[in-house]
Amino acid sequence: MSVTRRKALGLLMGGGAAAATTALMGRSLSPFEEKPLPQGPAPSVFAPKPLPFDPTKLKGISERLIVSHHDNNYAGAVKNLNGVRAELAKASKDTPGFLVGGLRAKELVYANSMTLHEAYFGNLGGDGKADGPITKALATTWGSLGTWEQTMRALGMSLAGGSGWAILDLHLPSGELRLSWAGDHSQTLASSLPLLVMDMYEHAYQMDYGAAAAKYIEAFLQNVNWDEVNRRFERGQKALAAFK
Repeated sequence: MSVTRRKALGLLMGGGAAAATTALMGRSLSPFEEKPLPQGPAPSVFAPKPLPFDPTKLKGISERLIVSHHDNNYAGAVKNLNGVRAELAKASKDTPGFLVGGLRAKELVYANSMTLHEAYFGNLGGDGKADGPITKALATTWGSLGTWEQTMRALGMSLAGGSGWAILDLHLPSGELRLSWAGDHSQTLASSLPLLVMDMYEHAYQMDYGAAAAKYIEAFLQNVNWDEVNRRFERGQKALAAFK
């Protein structure tokens, strides 16, 4: 069976890595099984982390939504990451470069999805009352805490109806606090530590708010766990010293 490079890539990026592999080789065995490269450590196998808060206690975000988000979107990313890494561990010197590249692209997407989802769930479950060292740093950087919040809301709304993340992060090379736009799980600021992560994919709010993203952003801010944000900020200060 003749399979073009374009068709194989389409199968791969559409989630059909196994189908693309089979089509390329014309048989059911993986091409990674024949001449394996010298192997490094076995890839880590990740497991979804449980929600760090009682999902019935959030204000304005339903238990049904948050559990579905966690059990389907987040857990699905973890499962897919493990699958892609297992395939990459079988790569041989004869594995087509574009197939390896496609798997690496998927690995990046799923790894970032896992990381950002864990940060997102981790900074929920609080009372939304900003306090601690991070608030002073935000006020210093943006002129006031209120100005930072307005800017954060605007960043979130810029992603409304689409897909992406609004992230407050600490940029380690410069030591600056920044608000970063991240799309498709694969576009994030290099060498940055996420401090506060807001998921703006529609799956994060559609079940409760439909297309009313502004209402979701309001609910998100009412549930921020600022103790966790401060903990990340403190870790970031230590990382800054080691980064220089």
